[in-house]
Amino acid sequence: MKKTIVLTLLLAGFSGLTQAQSIRLGVKGGINYANQNGTEITVTNDNYDSEAITSYHAGLVAEVKLLEGFAIQPELLYSTQGASYKYAGEEFKNELGYLSIPVIAKIYLSKSLSLELGPQASFLMNQRKNVDFKDSKTFEFAAVGGLGLNITKSLFIQARYGLGLTEASKNADIKNSTFQISAGILF
Repeated sequence: MKKTIVLTLLLAGFSGLTQAQSIRLGVKGGINYANQNGTEITVTNDNYDSEAITSYHAGLVAEVKLLEGFAIQPELLYSTQGASYKYAGEEFKNELGYLSIPVIAKIYLSKSLSLELGPQASFLMNQRKNVDFKDSKTFEFAAVGGLGLNITKSLFIQARYGLGLTEASKNADIKNSTFQISAGILF
């Protein structure tokens, strides 16, 4: 009899937990303010100064609500990053197109404001460069963090910073850093 009661309570609790979980899919897009930082960026033994570029990101987003104030938000984004380099009055641009997969933990500070933290894996899809850098690495790992604001039940905006933890180039000690501002809709 005790086993039946315990089993019934466990099933009822599990049923309530699965009902509390909700999955919403959506789209998002926005602007990137991207740069590449390193100890010394050299090309043919000459030091280059890097400056940030303005680019974009867009893609799919899902929000999996696990608890009342906690959700996981995996995303699949196309994101352009890179930098502009200056040397001896000449300017060169290195733009990298990544397929980025952030998996964000969303901690709701209120009904509309959330703290967002998590890892991001990025795979190099293409590269437009006007500078003679050695080959870029095809995989990058980053840590991302920021804030999200739900404007309505479906519309949201986000501000996020991503710091590359792995080098973006095989022969230079440079890492991507990106500040993103996004807007999106969940269905």
